[in-house]
Amino acid sequence: MFQRQLARVERWGNLLPHPATLFLLLGALMVLLSWVLSSAGVSVEHPVTHKAVGAVNLLSVDGLRRLITGLLPNFINFAPLGPVLVCLLGLAAAEHSGLLGACVRLVVNRTPRRWLTWVVVGCGAMSHTAGDIGYVLLLPLSMALFHALGRHPLAGLAAAFSGVSGGFAANLLISTSDVVLAGLTQEAARIVDPKYTVNAMANYYFLGASVFLVTALGAFVTERLVEPRLGRYEGEAPAQDLQPLSAAERRGLAWALGVFLALGALVVAGLIPEGGVLQDPAKPGFINSYFIKGLVFFIFVLGLAPAVAYGLATGSIRRDVDVYRAMQRTMELAAPYIVVVFFIAQFVNLFAWSNVGVILAVQGAAVLKSLQLGPITLIVGLILLTAATDIFLGSASAKWAILAPVFVPMFMLLGYSPEMTQAAYRVGDSLMNVVTPLASNFPLVLMFAQRYAPQSGIGTMVALMLPYSLTFTVGWTLMLVLWLQAGWPIGPGVTMLLRQ
Repeated sequence: MFQRQLARVERWGNLLPHPATLFLLLGALMVLLSWVLSSAGVSVEHPVTHKAVGAVNLLSVDGLRRLITGLLPNFINFAPLGPVLVCLLGLAAAEHSGLLGACVRLVVNRTPRRWLTWVVVGCGAMSHTAGDIGYVLLLPLSMALFHALGRHPLAGLAAAFSGVSGGFAANLLISTSDVVLAGLTQEAARIVDPKYTVNAMANYYFLGASVFLVTALGAFVTERLVEPRLGRYEGEAPAQDLQPLSAAERRGLAWALGVFLALGALVVAGLIPEGGVLQDPAKPGFINSYFIKGLVFFIFVLGLAPAVAYGLATGSIRRDVDVYRAMQRTMELAAPYIVVVFFIAQFVNLFAWSNVGVILAVQGAAVLKSLQLGPITLIVGLILLTAATDIFLGSASAKWAILAPVFVPMFMLLGYSPEMTQAAYRVGDSLMNVVTPLASNFPLVLMFAQRYAPQSGIGTMVALMLPYSLTFTVGWTLMLVLWLQAGWPIGPGVTMLLRQ
């Protein structure tokens, strides 16, 4: 019955127009909604500034002028566009030189097949420390791995996507998101306790353990629900030949590894010494280093240089023009993504200009607060509210800037630590990422899917990823509730309850 419901979701979803048209229509709807809300005088009090935030009428002369002057900046300054394209350029040579194929065969030959799904999901959950590398590298690599083993490529895409995006909060490493969200939590906590401090490792124990939960759940859903529904791959995309690596390919991999290690050594040399070239003198440390700030640059270089070394060693790259042609072919494949992103960028900015996102988030928080629920029910409510808000407001920091001043003090007055509230938010912020077409990276994932299944549409992706979203919602929420009931520390020196 569940499989039939997914098939129905796919059919209905694929009846939606082209993603570019969908965002164009949503943008028009946002303009009309802003006019309705503005005419009705709808406004809310911002929980941080305590100033009234009203709906801005975009169906006006000022709104038209803003759209005219903002069309180009909206597109050029759209945050995911530049990093994704630069990373794809850096990784283009890896695909067309044969390095990616050689790595696929090496991994397949060395990894026990029963653990491959677990490895893919786990690597996905760990990859977002390195920005968008999980999307631009792990997703196509996972599809190639599954296809090489005679498994459906879209199952590989789903497994990787579930870890990269559905398990966004889970990680064993500290990322920039941990730093930003901890700062927002601290400011909200100081509404009650002016001296309260929250550090970036506030949820480290819980989110580190979540990696194993996400990996297990993602592997289970892939093998027990997604793959049986997909069936046998009948597409025309050729699979990698799993013949043993030739002497030239082994030599190429050795050259590529040598270049990668050399570049890695240079990065470490710039990070480790105090005052190293990659350290920010004003804010020393790994999180604030120029390695993190310039991660796109390093992904580009670390993707391009080893691939060129492999190509020169194997003869697949003979001239500089071979590299540029590889980049050109990759950009041709990325053209549909660029087209859709243009319309996404316009919609996102219309949404921000209208203040509708702020109004919906504040009103949703007010409704949940007014219900006067018990602590466990409130935790579940916060998770579900965050997940619902994530559908139309993707930025983790933007949502938390609105929700934290409401829920952090509320839970503190109930005796629960700000770090616990932040953990509930982190769970909710991850759950809907894989099923909302409004996510900034959704068109990129759809582009990868269409390489193997050209007929794939929005409904295909939503039906493919919905089992992960539902399973993660139940499993991860239950894990947080059990963690609270057990009274385990949620991070180093951090408890779920406020210390009296």
